[in-house]
Amino acid sequence: MTAASTQPLIAELRRIVGQDYVLTQDDGADLRAWELDWRGRERGKALAVVRPASTQEVAQVVRACAATRTPIIPQGGNTGMVVGSTPDTSGTQVVLSLTRLNKVRQLDAGNMTITVDAGCVLQTLQEECEKAGFLFPLSLASEGSCTIGGNLGTNAGGTQVVRYGNTRELCLGLEVVTAQGEIWDGLLGLRKDNTGYDLRHLFIGSEGTLGIITGATMKIYPMPKSQLTAFAALPSLEAAVQLLGLAHEHLSAGLTGFEVMGQFALSLVNKHFPQQRVPFWQESPWCVVLENSDNESEEHARAQFERLLEAAMEAGCVTDAVIAENLAQAKALWHIRESIPLAQAQEGLNIKHDISINVSRIPAFVAETNALLEQKFPGARLVTYGHLGDGNLHYNVQAPEGVDQKRFLAEQEAPMNAVVYEVVDRYRGSISAEHGIGSLKIDKLPEHKSPVALGLMRNIKRALDPLNLMNPGKLLHTENH
Repeated sequence: MTAASTQPLIAELRRIVGQDYVLTQDDGADLRAWELDWRGRERGKALAVVRPASTQEVAQVVRACAATRTPIIPQGGNTGMVVGSTPDTSGTQVVLSLTRLNKVRQLDAGNMTITVDAGCVLQTLQEECEKAGFLFPLSLASEGSCTIGGNLGTNAGGTQVVRYGNTRELCLGLEVVTAQGEIWDGLLGLRKDNTGYDLRHLFIGSEGTLGIITGATMKIYPMPKSQLTAFAALPSLEAAVQLLGLAHEHLSAGLTGFEVMGQFALSLVNKHFPQQRVPFWQESPWCVVLENSDNESEEHARAQFERLLEAAMEAGCVTDAVIAENLAQAKALWHIRESIPLAQAQEGLNIKHDISINVSRIPAFVAETNALLEQKFPGARLVTYGHLGDGNLHYNVQAPEGVDQKRFLAEQEAPMNAVVYEVVDRYRGSISAEHGIGSLKIDKLPEHKSPVALGLMRNIKRALDPLNLMNPGKLLHTENH
């Protein structure tokens, strides 16, 4: 593909979205923000970055690209963890940035739904709901820049899945531009619609490989009367699972967050962010931060929390605990958990595993996998934390102290992944709980997904995107497409 051969397409794209919203390197534009993945692991090369402002413009762009067999890479806030929204290095792919589709279309208080453009930033959606007295519960570290379309495309998780589910469970309808440039309007907002295949679930979690989400209708909830946070020290991971059971028993639907943190993970926060004053970490191998959202009163919520922690201490699964006295303290406790990835980055390069195991089997999984890694990779430091309430661990590995970190990553990432994923398979878990597959794990998926499942996925891909133009090279290898 030469510059001359692509000029008609570039001209057509500029006619559709406007001269200023088609960026190319030939025109001197700096495309790094769209070409470099969030973790800085890979950088591609785009033919152009196209920034439409409406669903109709998206559809026209897709039709123009389909006519010239030009691949399209849909992109929201570009905050993904698995290199799923950046172009390859060929210079032949168009990055379709949806950040100009950023409007809140409608908040329907009676139906308890909000309909937004796909490029609406998650934090904006949260704030619009809060102003109207509602809660949109999806909460992510990247909520100030990630978009709802990207959240849906990757079926993002976050810290409140234990109560509200992943993004999939929060979605009642989608608007999608198909690979042929048609617009499917599924923004019905219905909680019951038993008229055949539920098409929204095909596109949620498909990582842009089947079509382009341009709008969504999402569930909203009454704002809780109070949200209380506690931070507890535990003697073991088994005790954390026991505490989770007690929390379900005492708090029921009020349990909206349950995050576990290993001692080394907390030590990194203490080392790199000493101003945060991490409680209990020196004397406790595990800590948990948990949240109780109550629709009655703060007094009722605090009484529930106190009864829970009293029962947990009597059972021996909690050795010490503190309940936040105000919003500032609650934010500080949550900030400790949210700072673990940042502290890891400060410590240096690390190998990430976003895995999911049945909650009851997590202690055995961690014990077995820890022993294997310590045997095969002496000195490797285990950074274990995550969403114990829904069985999702961030089971990460920091390079040994004093070694060349880049060399360690280059030489040990593949064999270490093999060890971790083999144990995940034996425990019938998932190698990607909430981050997705992208291009980073695409070669691993066939080793850990059944041939029947992969065959069905490829059939769906061929049916909806026969030209393989939607985010090729992500999620799924499409041999003989």
